[in-house]
Amino acid sequence: MFARLRSDIQCILDRDPAARSTWEVITCYPGLHAVWLHRPAHWCWTHGFKWLGRFTSHIARWLTGIEIHPGATIGERVFFDHAMGTVVGETAQIGDGCTIYQGVTLGGTSLYKGTKRHPTLGKDVVVSAGAKVLGGFVVGDGAKIGSNAVVIKPVPPGATAVGIPARIIPSKTGESADVTEAHPKFQAYGITQEDDPLSQAMRGLIDSAAGQEHQITLLWQAIETLSKQQKGDCVPSDAARSECFEAEKLNQLVGK
Repeated sequence: MFARLRSDIQCILDRDPAARSTWEVITCYPGLHAVWLHRPAHWCWTHGFKWLGRFTSHIARWLTGIEIHPGATIGERVFFDHAMGTVVGETAQIGDGCTIYQGVTLGGTSLYKGTKRHPTLGKDVVVSAGAKVLGGFVVGDGAKIGSNAVVIKPVPPGATAVGIPARIIPSKTGESADVTEAHPKFQAYGITQEDDPLSQAMRGLIDSAAGQEHQITLLWQAIETLSKQQKGDCVPSDAARSECFEAEKLNQLVGK
């Protein structure tokens, strides 16, 4: 038990540079208090004391601003960072090493009792501020959920989900999508060095259109040269003899 308490404290010291001492973490971190209060609430819930479990979780919500249903399962070294307004549903499962920020909802989309209505987070998942993960699906190990994303479908291990509804940035060789080092460090708020997949698609279309315009311009210029050699003019007046497609400006607009 004491080893688990120490790991709870140590994970906060490892992931939050604002944490200066063990005493500060114990006394001033509501996320830690929420986890510690959830354990007796969960024990009561699983041993048939449903009302007592709910009442304990209600007290924890009042003290910390974090609402965790006593039926939810939370692994080791889970860090609720700030986490005011976070809601964790009854059938949610949070794996070891996860980090959850403020305003997160691990919610359900079904009203049927006794079913898996809430998501399962794998190990080392980061759920950023304001994100909503809705449904009884799995978010794979090492995945990251971007701020304010609305996730309504499974997220593969190591991938990053961004947007509304969330779009998936695939992982690289089984690692998290924003990791390039051999030994990746913790990325606060699930920040990714990759871009929104829609922006990537738009830039691909812009580059393709710019390339096609360049080829068409070269063709018209070649035809014009041949026409002059033959002492004729078969090039129409509106032919694109110069490039005017503003690829660089459009790329800047989509965030290149």
